[in-house]
Amino acid sequence: MIDVNELRANPEQFRASQRARGADESIVESIVALDARRREAVTGSEGLRASQNAFGKRVAQAKGEQKQALLAEVKELAQSVKQAAGAAEDIKVEQEALLRRVPNLIQTGVPAGGEDDFEVLKTVGVPRDFAAEGFEPRDHLELGEMLGAIDMERGAKISGSRFYFLKGVGARLELALLQMAMDQAVQAGFTPMITPTLVRPETMQGTGFDIAHDAEIYRLEEDDLYLVGTSEVALAGYHSDEILDLGNGPLRYAGWSTCYRREAGSHGKDTRGIIRVHQFNKVEMFTYTSLEDSYAEHERLLAWEEEMLAKVELPYRVIDTAAGDLGMSAARKFDCEAWVPTQGAYRELTSTSNCTTFQARRLNIRERQTGEGQKGTRAVATLNGTLATTRWIVAILEHHQNPDGSVNVPAALRPYLGGLEILPVL
Repeated sequence: MIDVNELRANPEQFRASQRARGADESIVESIVALDARRREAVTGSEGLRASQNAFGKRVAQAKGEQKQALLAEVKELAQSVKQAAGAAEDIKVEQEALLRRVPNLIQTGVPAGGEDDFEVLKTVGVPRDFAAEGFEPRDHLELGEMLGAIDMERGAKISGSRFYFLKGVGARLELALLQMAMDQAVQAGFTPMITPTLVRPETMQGTGFDIAHDAEIYRLEEDDLYLVGTSEVALAGYHSDEILDLGNGPLRYAGWSTCYRREAGSHGKDTRGIIRVHQFNKVEMFTYTSLEDSYAEHERLLAWEEEMLAKVELPYRVIDTAAGDLGMSAARKFDCEAWVPTQGAYRELTSTSNCTTFQARRLNIRERQTGEGQKGTRAVATLNGTLATTRWIVAILEHHQNPDGSVNVPAALRPYLGGLEILPVL
């Protein structure tokens, strides 16, 4: 949730952020107007309460009929105080409801526009020239079937479309990839976590997801629980309603979890294979840090993602996501997109977002200020970043394939596959 004090002081900054996102600017004016009403109501309520306290002293000193008259006035004044406080609280609730609808303030430099308006920050590596090598590349599903690694048909039989089995070398490849990601995270100082995949509505909402309208979320109505689309949700809620000690630097967690997404509205897109599915596995980095450090931490998360991509020897590019394509919580997001040969396009494999203090305000996560002249607590910053997911298998199979359908294993992954250098065709 955004800081209403910051919005009051810099409304144009928030209007500009809304414009860049393609979102409603008028909500800023509505919040400012409600904030003025709320502060006026609070001032009125406090004035009445002060009068009530003064009356109390007069009543204590009065006697006889004068005291009875004053008691009647006190009773009437008490009712006025109650009504004024109630009115102030009602306005506060209305204002907070509006504040929860406003996405995070974007950072300076984020490209304006929608999904196609990203900025390419750099390109690393060169896509393979299969024509020069003399063969037509197979797509990941054909390769997966030849290797006995992917079974979409039986996945659909038991669960429906966009479900699948990874088996044999496919299952081993995913486990190897995720374990390598977790090992890298631990070496970088992250605490490994196996996280819950069902969360309460307040945790889902606190992370920034609109549980009433988000068509991507699976809900278990009978239990009022939600299946997460990323372990970010559980990791963000891990320290809810807590005061953190960041005196020794950021708190970093690496969550390994299964993730669930309904993929609503994506019919006809990426329906072949395991690019866009309802269930997948992922290792996610999550950081709690100070707002001042969050910008440098964002660059560190991106560097760790690129380190993983280098280990699996994939050509990729890094993009600065446009404002209109940011999630509600993100102030800035960098995506790493790997080249998928049979699509002739770069496809997202990782993303890392700086959510600044947005999630922490919603989840009431604070740090104690310890600097000179600083007192009290303030909201922390939260960041997240993908380190590996099931989708990586798509790019790995396609980029490292051989003419006969076998697939070369990237050198860094071989120790996690018992030294296996080639995934053989069955």
